[in-house]
Amino acid sequence: MDRIVGCIDGSGRGVTEKQQVAPPAPGQVQVEVSASLISPGTELGRVAGMRQAPKPDNGARPFGYACAGHVSAVGDGVDPTRVGARVACMGASYAQHASINNVPVNLTALIPDQISDEEGAFAHLAATALHAIRRAAPVPGENAMVAGLGLVGQMAAQFVQSCGGHALGVDRMSMRVELARTCGIERVVDASQDDPVAMAADFTSGWGMDYGIIAFGGNGTPAFEQIVETLKVSADGHQMGRVVIVGGARIEHGFASALGNVDVRSASRTGPGYHDEAYEHGQEYPRGFVEWPTRRNLDESLRAIVLGRLRVKPLITHQFPLSRIGDAIDELVERPDQALGVVLQPGA
Repeated sequence: MDRIVGCIDGSGRGVTEKQQVAPPAPGQVQVEVSASLISPGTELGRVAGMRQAPKPDNGARPFGYACAGHVSAVGDGVDPTRVGARVACMGASYAQHASINNVPVNLTALIPDQISDEEGAFAHLAATALHAIRRAAPVPGENAMVAGLGLVGQMAAQFVQSCGGHALGVDRMSMRVELARTCGIERVVDASQDDPVAMAADFTSGWGMDYGIIAFGGNGTPAFEQIVETLKVSADGHQMGRVVIVGGARIEHGFASALGNVDVRSASRTGPGYHDEAYEHGQEYPRGFVEWPTRRNLDESLRAIVLGRLRVKPLITHQFPLSRIGDAIDELVERPDQALGVVLQPGA
């Protein structure tokens, strides 16, 4: 059986290739993909550099890790009633931008009837945002600054509010600021025009931020310093609170007296289980010891969409057939101030 798969070539351009696809291995499901979501930061972060220094002799590489579709076959050990089900899929090297994918069963989640496949394709990045918020240990009524309103940051800010908190979103791209407002984020700051530190003081009525989320890659030091400056201050003059880093940011900052009593936490991927091959292919963790593994986070993210606690439709700025993957990548790389949620439709 053949499949069409989206790739990035050595010049940083999107192309498609025809490849053979094997039957699903034990613990996997085969999915006919109807929608896949490009993650602009993780998937395309190096593409601009590739275009400036192209290496056309380098082979094209498949990419992608978030998609949705219908199960057409199952491997050994997987419930055969899964055939025909709509599923959200995740996983690097598994949930690619392709017409057919073989995906480990615990990297899939059933899509509820109330939402579309395009919305279901957000499950991976939504679970990433959800895990980041859980790492922050939010308390109802707390104030949180979310620095970076890409897809993960947008959804993290929404999860702050669904936990009963108050979210202040910060970005330098006006389009992302407007999308956050459309999605109902309580306060949004365009950092190219306004000072997030001053806005945070007003937003919290002088109490200070309880925690912050850094949801982008690259140099995160200025954002980290801004968040620390906005955190609440104890009676002895020390900043206190939490900072969670979910993007691939690089941060240089002193600790101890240079930072105060601030907890810095890393949020890795979608929670326990991702990249554990045994878990991915069906081996479960003991529920009493691992309450929020990856698959449960996927389920909870889809449930949040159904309940209206997570809005992802407004985040879809473009849709392309898979055959136009080159145009899709161009939108995100060349016009990042105009594109964010780009969905590919292999069946279109």
